Amino acid sequence: MRALLDTCVIIDALQKREPFCENAQTIFLLSANRLFDGWISAKSVTDIYYLTHRQTHSDAETRNILSRLFVLFDILDTAGLDCRQAISSNVSDYEDAVMIETARRTGMDCIVTRNEKDYAHADIPVYTPEAFIALLSSEEETDF
Repeated sequence: MRALLDTCVIIDALQKREPFCENAQTIFLLSANRLFDGWISAKSVTDIYYLTHRQTHSDAETRNILSRLFVLFDILDTAGLDCRQAISSNVSDYEDAVMIETARRTGMDCIVTRNEKDYAHADIPVYTPEAFIALLSSEEETDF
């Protein structure tokens, strides 16, 4: 399964934001164990850098965190086409519409986010971290 992770899921894990960090960290572990192919968008990477740097106050430490993220998750480029398509989307949050267009264009199977309501009009499956973990658990059980 190819899943595009929303910025909030990554930040929840990195900053140990309660009550969300446990599920987000579980997703990191599932990716490390190659139970799914995890992706983040290039646009998310810049947001993750900004939010992490605000916490660490260290460029070197923040870059080290990003380097470790790049081992766990691949990076999807957001194309100009994604931005253009998002303009006419019925998804009200433009940033989320761009994420959906990027996921669709690149053949992602789903998006994982805590912000499910803003993705209500997505034409690909959207899961909360908890639902995504349950989905992977059920798939793993059927593989045996």
